[in-house]
Amino acid sequence: MSAQRPGASPRRWHGVHKALADPLRIRLLEALWEMPRSARELADRADLPADRLYYHLGRLEQAGLIEIAEYRPLARGKVERVYAPAVTEPPSDAASPEEMAEFLGSMLDATRADINAAYRSRQAGGRREVDVHRGALRLTDEALAELRGHIARLAGRFGDRDTPGVWTRIVIALVDLQDRPSPDATAPPERSS
Repeated sequence: MSAQRPGASPRRWHGVHKALADPLRIRLLEALWEMPRSARELADRADLPADRLYYHLGRLEQAGLIEIAEYRPLARGKVERVYAPAVTEPPSDAASPEEMAEFLGSMLDATRADINAAYRSRQAGGRREVDVHRGALRLTDEALAELRGHIARLAGRFGDRDTPGVWTRIVIALVDLQDRPSPDATAPPERSS
């Protein structure tokens, strides 16, 4: 997670977390990470009318998460806005625990919606794969660094956006369930007799 840049206002990032408090806005932003899209293209992807997305796109734009990448000409002299992710990302270290909880809750809600949609599709005869794994591991600092390295290599290996295939959501969380010992506390404390 990145540190806050000098001069960045914590109040500004509060708006980012509020903008991401809606699972639909997270899905719109993720669709734009794939490629720039117009509201009409995003509406087709979200299976919603385009006029229902303008409010959400406005919230993402106000928060500085997306920007207008170009104006695409349409028939009869009209133009449509094509949106893309903004270059900057919010510094998560500046967020309060409450803001981070709200932000992560929204991301988990979006993931839940993806899983529910996949199961509904399967129930209707579609073919969607869903694998959910949850477990707890005891990891030393070295083992955690090695696991993170494996995840980064896998993401790099399979992360080519131009490869044909089915878009697949992947969510990985490495969360310590207790405080890690400080690096200088390698030996257990001595017991007094």
